[in-house]
Amino acid sequence: MLRAVTPLTFRRTMIQAQAVLYKQHGPPKDVLFTQNFTIDDDNLAPEQVLVKTIASPVNPSDINQIQGVYPSKPAKTLDYGTDEPAAPCGNEGLFQVLKVGDQVREFQVGDWAIPSQVNFGTWRTHALGKEVDFIKLDKGITVNQGATISVNPPTALLMLTHYVKLEPGKDWFVQNGGTSAVGKYAIQIAKILGFNSISVIRDRHDANGTREALQELGATHVITEKENSEREAGDKIKSLVKSTQGEVKLALNCVGGSSSQGIARKLSPNGLMLTYGGMSMKPVTVPTSLFIFKNITSAGFWVTELLKNNPELKQKTLNQIQQWYKEGSLKEAPSEKLPFTEGEGLELHQLYLKGIEADSGKQLVTYE
Repeated sequence: MLRAVTPLTFRRTMIQAQAVLYKQHGPPKDVLFTQNFTIDDDNLAPEQVLVKTIASPVNPSDINQIQGVYPSKPAKTLDYGTDEPAAPCGNEGLFQVLKVGDQVREFQVGDWAIPSQVNFGTWRTHALGKEVDFIKLDKGITVNQGATISVNPPTALLMLTHYVKLEPGKDWFVQNGGTSAVGKYAIQIAKILGFNSISVIRDRHDANGTREALQELGATHVITEKENSEREAGDKIKSLVKSTQGEVKLALNCVGGSSSQGIARKLSPNGLMLTYGGMSMKPVTVPTSLFIFKNITSAGFWVTELLKNNPELKQKTLNQIQQWYKEGSLKEAPSEKLPFTEGEGLELHQLYLKGIEADSGKQLVTYE
């Protein structure tokens, strides 16, 4: 006798994702939490792209957004299933494409991608966005290069090339924060493009070792902050500039205070100083005489604002940086990896808090 067989019913399992969110601004340790949410990967809209996170760094701007003191902030939303609106954290990150909608043309499964704009939210395991929310990257670069490509390398390249025309082999730029990530990228990019550089570093007991390390990256001349304020160092720089028959047309300031005054004094007539940071937490100080008698210009630089409405410039900049990475002419800023494995060790927001509290360089959360 044949028995009736009851058909088996299978329950489809949607993607179980996690994101680091905050409902109110404040100290990260007080406001961050991990939110579990689901993504229906079988019902993508035609223009949607589903990605999983490969790695995302902790940047100072990420922390400032959480604190509520950064001028650009992500919108709070109920999209993650919270009981009240919450905002996602993280601006930089590298994703891998898992699925695409049937109208997506630029991406295929397996491609690498980064957010096309800030405030997308990269401190999460998975993300669902539209095709326009992503930029494809070349998989010939490293994970660290891809995850950190959106801020520091473009900042250095655009400051060196977008505002002032430096003549290769002749002209110079001067910068403080020479050991910062942007400073090291600026040194290397200047070497690639044939520009001469003067880099100011902090006064330290191992200044000579730091000087040699920057010179190995391609720095033309390195001085300490103490030397930055001394006439003798200024006379030496004038001699160097004269020997190349060029000018110091550009100054890059990320420190402020007396350090900004020191590099401004080294500008040639009609020079430009761009301020892109303020590590000393002191105002930018420039003597009145430099404005009157040398006609220098002092302006701010914010890579986010520059590229927000100029996707062509952003793509061109990223393409150039990727090319230099693949050629080996540009070295990445190293990161300390913080691996995340779901269900093991710290919760996701606790891992990012560990990165926020670390004092040993850039922290990169990687997803196993």
